[in-house]
Amino acid sequence: MPDGALPVLEVEGLKTVFRTRGGEVHAVNSVSFNLRPGELLGVVGESGSGKSVTMMSLIGLLPSPPADVRGGRVAFDGLDLLHCTPDQLRAVRGPGIGFIFQDPMTSLNPVFTVGYQLREPLIKHMGMTKAQAQKRAQELLELVGIPDAARRLRDYPHQFSGGMRQRVMIAIALACDPKVLIADEPTTALDVTIQAQILELVKELREKLGMAIIWITHDLGVIAGIADRIMVMYGGQIVEQGPVSEVFHRPRHPYTRALLKTVPSVRGVREAKLNVIEGQPPILRAEPAACPFRDRCAQAFALCATANPRRYPVGPGHDAACFWDFDTGAPRPIDAIAGAAHV
Repeated sequence: MPDGALPVLEVEGLKTVFRTRGGEVHAVNSVSFNLRPGELLGVVGESGSGKSVTMMSLIGLLPSPPADVRGGRVAFDGLDLLHCTPDQLRAVRGPGIGFIFQDPMTSLNPVFTVGYQLREPLIKHMGMTKAQAQKRAQELLELVGIPDAARRLRDYPHQFSGGMRQRVMIAIALACDPKVLIADEPTTALDVTIQAQILELVKELREKLGMAIIWITHDLGVIAGIADRIMVMYGGQIVEQGPVSEVFHRPRHPYTRALLKTVPSVRGVREAKLNVIEGQPPILRAEPAACPFRDRCAQAFALCATANPRRYPVGPGHDAACFWDFDTGAPRPIDAIAGAAHV
């Protein structure tokens, strides 16, 4: 993937709010990022950090109400997806952007066979006949490593194991050869052996098909093994992003550093107990006007309570939303903060 390649997906200033009985919850706050052809972007953060909501907002998968996408731009294939009609969005889902959901048992329809659910997007989006779609559905099951594919097309989702259901979900997401594949924690509910098989499958499919992938996960070890670039989210916003090796070896946001410390090490002296991040993620009743991580941050100082830092360049392709300068071990100078070229 050439560094100068034009992005296949560009997101600018995305904002998503949930209207609830207890008031508004600002789940996504001015999120901006891009994705290049063939790139695998890893998205990490605690539950409630805005990872899944951000990605579902892109292609209109959130129920409205209560969800309300209030601003931003999502450029894909010459369209701004936030201003598309329902029919235009349906045309993008599948051929343009495929989505693998967290739990295949709740995402697959239990009353239809796997074959029917694979044929449906092929007939709808690709204009295939039923016979052509049946042949392609068999090829897709074989592609994702399901044995005896012709017979398994007649089976229902409950007749598959957890790992096999996830493979079926991947096959459905790949059915229309999407340019972008979004995988929302697709291996969370699987045991480590099946997880390793799914990860290896995704690597192979990426090499064969050349699609761009957004991989959402809690597992930093997974990201270290498969991603080109990592995006760390907290409080509904991106707090750090950059090349995987750069962010892992030179993290420049206190939250990223805290996340990395929670990963158990297999080397050195055994720790008495695992590291944890004290406190809880914020429930944002308004768009944050101060740093959302300040109450859990060892580096927090007065400015963090009065302003929400934007992302400052900290290295090649690497930026972080923090007023603290880890290179000097001190807050950034006020004049640098005022005059910095924000991302």
